[in-house]
Amino acid sequence: MSDFNSELMSFIARARTPYHGVAAMAAHLTENGFSELKEAEPWDLAPGRYFVTRNQSSIIGLVIGTSDPVRTGFRIVGAHTDSPCLKAKPNPVSVNSGYIKLGVEVYGGVLLNPWYDRDLGLAGRVTCREGGLLTNRLLDFDRAVAIIPSLAIHLDRGVNETRSINPQTDILPVLMHGDESINMDDILATELRREYGEHWEGTVLGYELSFYDINPPAIVGLHQEFIAAARLDNLLSCFVGMKSLIEANGDATAILVCNDHEEVGSGSAIGAQGPFLKSVLERITPDPQTLHRVVDRSLAVSTDNAHGIHPNYADRHDGNHGPLLNQGPVIKINSNQRYATNSETGAYFASLCEDQDIPWQKFVNRTDMSCGSTIGPITAREIGVKTMDVGVPTFAMHSIRELAGTRDAHLLHRALNAFYDDPDAPGATA
Repeated sequence: MSDFNSELMSFIARARTPYHGVAAMAAHLTENGFSELKEAEPWDLAPGRYFVTRNQSSIIGLVIGTSDPVRTGFRIVGAHTDSPCLKAKPNPVSVNSGYIKLGVEVYGGVLLNPWYDRDLGLAGRVTCREGGLLTNRLLDFDRAVAIIPSLAIHLDRGVNETRSINPQTDILPVLMHGDESINMDDILATELRREYGEHWEGTVLGYELSFYDINPPAIVGLHQEFIAAARLDNLLSCFVGMKSLIEANGDATAILVCNDHEEVGSGSAIGAQGPFLKSVLERITPDPQTLHRVVDRSLAVSTDNAHGIHPNYADRHDGNHGPLLNQGPVIKINSNQRYATNSETGAYFASLCEDQDIPWQKFVNRTDMSCGSTIGPITAREIGVKTMDVGVPTFAMHSIRELAGTRDAHLLHRALNAFYDDPDAPGATA
């Protein structure tokens, strides 16, 4: 488990944006015998191991099984590559009192207060014209380049009682000293030369860049009980799903789909509400009648993080449904379909865990509080596949630094291994 968590933390440290996360996953899959497919090319897939990416920020991994999928169904695990963050605006530079600040957009449901006084890096994708061609370059400053300093308490005496944050004016990262001659394209061109060689020549035409906490993941707690890291929601599940897919025995067809844009509703060509997964399933099983039969025998597991019961705010949870860190994966249930679990799919996962001696828990939101959602209900709606929502219990979800238990990722890994290798069709019920 220690080695597993070390690999997890190393992956999260590299995956600072969805682009870098997908690049790291593609490299890891390639190292483990997966072949890359291109959507623009024809597919004729024999049993084997493959992956395909879209927009460099969503990825689907495939283990095409040797068994008839009409009997075994597809075993689908879903996660998402994006996390709430601050993204640089297209023309972000502003100058005040001799300081260069960068304007940001809030991406997703960000918990803003923890972004103050952090050492911030900047990473993402830059689109350039190089030699007459448009080229995408991944870029990571890989060092602390900015900070959002707090206003001293002497200038805001009531800050601890009433603090509100205006995202337009209050959370602009401070980059450096400078004046109006500074522009973002020149900054990025200089950094591209540093990363790709001093002879790099090109013109920056567009970018999608996110700020991130440069502080690396860590094991914390007196007895090393916790993992503290940025982007645990949902890179933890991406990593766990990838490890389980690599270890799948290749009998049934196993699928891992990691979508971008979950944190903003999934409504894009690369999000769960888009056609990416459906397109891949149709290419695996081109005959529509057969595909319908396979989907009926299939099961999808949406693996997004769950809310662990917070010891300082236990009243924010339903008294009978407060998941504990390090007590196993959580089955997430919501009768209003914010989660896709029903009695059948939840019972299957519980039975699977019990057969593997894996502890499991249940989560239901307080009835007087609104509930978040996942790619689970979207996948169920778009594909028509039986679906459940499970996840690792987490504190500080959507903060710049989140907290999970050191046991739980590995327990979820064991459960997904059993799911991928289940000899029976998990979508079938007697």
